[in-house]
Amino acid sequence: MKTKIVKIETLDEASLKNLEDVAQLIRAGETVVFPTETVYGLGADALNPQAIKKIFEAKGRPDDNPLIVHIGGLDEVEPLVANIPEKAKILMQTFWPGPLTLIMEKASMIPTEATGGLNTVGVRFPDHPIAQAFIKMAGCPIAAPSANRSGRPSPTQGKHVLEDLDGRVAGIILSSDTELGLESTVIDMTVEPPVVLRPGDITVSELRAVLGTVAVSANVTQNIVPEKVSSPGMKYTHYSPKGELVIVKGTPEEIREKITKVLAHYKGKPMTIGVLASDETMGFYREGFIISLGSRNDPKEMSKNLFSRLRTFDELGVEKIYAEDIPLNNETLALINRLYKAAGYAFI
Repeated sequence: MKTKIVKIETLDEASLKNLEDVAQLIRAGETVVFPTETVYGLGADALNPQAIKKIFEAKGRPDDNPLIVHIGGLDEVEPLVANIPEKAKILMQTFWPGPLTLIMEKASMIPTEATGGLNTVGVRFPDHPIAQAFIKMAGCPIAAPSANRSGRPSPTQGKHVLEDLDGRVAGIILSSDTELGLESTVIDMTVEPPVVLRPGDITVSELRAVLGTVAVSANVTQNIVPEKVSSPGMKYTHYSPKGELVIVKGTPEEIREKITKVLAHYKGKPMTIGVLASDETMGFYREGFIISLGSRNDPKEMSKNLFSRLRTFDELGVEKIYAEDIPLNNETLALINRLYKAAGYAFI
């Protein structure tokens, strides 16, 4: 497949023409990659079952894994869902547009191909001018998971998209690196209290400040892999680099001791080793490829960097990566969630 690639940074006259060209691909039932504030998304007409199937084909994604439906304005929500709970309206008013996906009962117009066979649908209004303009031009809601091959780190840079999907989709919109670097927070509004199914940039504390009681799924807190999923990113191995990734747990001193011992063991051997450290700790290590995730004092920076750093190890041909564990708190829950999934819950 020949992929139409357009580069858009600002919505000037020439860019709008390019955007219209790829929006036409959506209307023709094709797939197009587009930027959002979280990660790049792989989109198709959310109301077209055949177009949705092309998303799963491009990604190599299991078809029981639900997709998020992206909209270009608040007025587009009502036709897509059976009803809008009052608490959902509060979250829309507070956090939309933004990195928050609301799970609600789907309307009949949403095909089950988009929901993994469920009677619920995740809806998001992205806070990205190009995404918003693209959805409006397409003239339909756009179903979109992250624009990576299934299981790979989500793409936060255009080169990641090209590596995974050039030649597998009809169109790609390349733009700046994504702002946040982790996928949206997903919250189930069909239950009381609402339940966070996937943590993201909007934290549990922020949600509780608005709604009061908000639960967190045991799949997040206990790292359980469920048989049936109601949100993307819950069931299958996600975000993994090509090399084997292992999380090193313990006190800061124990982590350094474990990693130093492992590096010494591999010294002089042909296997290529890497360490995912922090600004504060990378100076402790002397062997292998040492890459910083960012400062421990800036969880947002670390979150933004995670997927791109994992892909950097791929570019370096690293066969085994030892990642320092990260202290759990409200600001790091989403980061740890993605890091542990990328490692397949492998710990030492």
